[in-house]
Amino acid sequence: MVAFAPRQPSRSPVGGRRKIAVVQRLLNARGREVVDLAGRLADVFAGRAEVFDRENRFPFENYEDLRRSGYLELTVPEELGGFGAGLEELVLAQERLAQGDASTALAVNMHVSPVGQWASVWRETRDPRLEELLRGVAAGEVIWASLTSERGVENTMSNANTRAVRADGGFRVSGTKIFCTNSEICTHFSFSARYDDPDTGPRLGIFRTPKDAEGLEFIRTWDTLGMRGTQSNDLALENVFVPEDALFHSLPVNHLDARVLKTQYAWAIATFGAVYLGIAAGAMEWAKAGVVKRGRADDPLVQDRFAQMEILLETARAVLTTHCQATDSGFLFEGGSVQEGFARGGLSKIVPCNNAVEIMRLIVDVIGGPTYMRSQPFERMWRDVQAGVIMPMTNLQASRMLGMTSLGLEVAPSIGFDETGPGSRPKNVVA
Repeated sequence: MVAFAPRQPSRSPVGGRRKIAVVQRLLNARGREVVDLAGRLADVFAGRAEVFDRENRFPFENYEDLRRSGYLELTVPEELGGFGAGLEELVLAQERLAQGDASTALAVNMHVSPVGQWASVWRETRDPRLEELLRGVAAGEVIWASLTSERGVENTMSNANTRAVRADGGFRVSGTKIFCTNSEICTHFSFSARYDDPDTGPRLGIFRTPKDAEGLEFIRTWDTLGMRGTQSNDLALENVFVPEDALFHSLPVNHLDARVLKTQYAWAIATFGAVYLGIAAGAMEWAKAGVVKRGRADDPLVQDRFAQMEILLETARAVLTTHCQATDSGFLFEGGSVQEGFARGGLSKIVPCNNAVEIMRLIVDVIGGPTYMRSQPFERMWRDVQAGVIMPMTNLQASRMLGMTSLGLEVAPSIGFDETGPGSRPKNVVA
């Protein structure tokens, strides 16, 4: 098991002991250990966040702290050398980490969440390829990234413009990926590409490759409103060779796949939601300190706004907790159809991210002018939190999935758990 760094007093950037609401939740000993670790790191990262944002550069110093603390092995199974954190523990940790520096939390989410996804699949399949990968993470040899976003393609893991063509012993892949978060530090990454199968037709493949593979070029395009420290630059793939055994999974294009549900929609979407909610929770603590310092805590209007913030915060946390429990218990996969599982996954993104944006607006009501000053951390938090409504799926995409599912309409044909895998066949002809 990973031995986390010694516990130190947690202090707020505005002075005094930090009282973050997340630690008031009902936590067992493991949960407290994970949140304490994330809190120690977050308090250090908060002091550096402004520099990375202003200079538009990746937080390599923070990553070194993450490595030394054992955070990078958080979701590796204990029997393979990690801490063995489950989804709920990861959600708690990522919310707390984002209260210090959102860019660092979002970047490392592209490592700890995919590793947790692979761990859940390994526990079920004992796939030796996954075991090798996970042991590499535990040994500090592998830092992961999941790079699937493309221009003009909804990021629902059902299609791609990047193309893979069969070659001797594997595939040749060409295309472009965008929003390549964690690509500055990763050693390996997974990506999606479409290819044609003579028996089952057009398929979406999930591949993995080392970052130093020939034909890969990361192009510096990242100059954005917020999340600047993530340095989520573009990736060009030009005739990149990927061996056959590096194809982890595949599905018919434009289908909802059970394995994608059990990985991306069960794990990734919720942990992204936790990051954006954490930004808002951190901003609330900053706002509380400002209200107390200015002697406005007795103002009924201020109290009303903080009550609204707490309602939004705890509502989002309740959605995330329910999602985690549904995932851990298996209900997300057994309690309804694959499409219903996808829709519930989208809910774990849309509620935290939208509630976070609304919390930030309410903070402006009570703090006023200082929220507009670039010298204050709120200005960066405000910019960072806006990304939540567009990634990893947009509000419109998540709402469409929820609305159609609620009305009993089919979003796309589904590949169930009894058929998912390289031999899965399309349910109808798909362009």
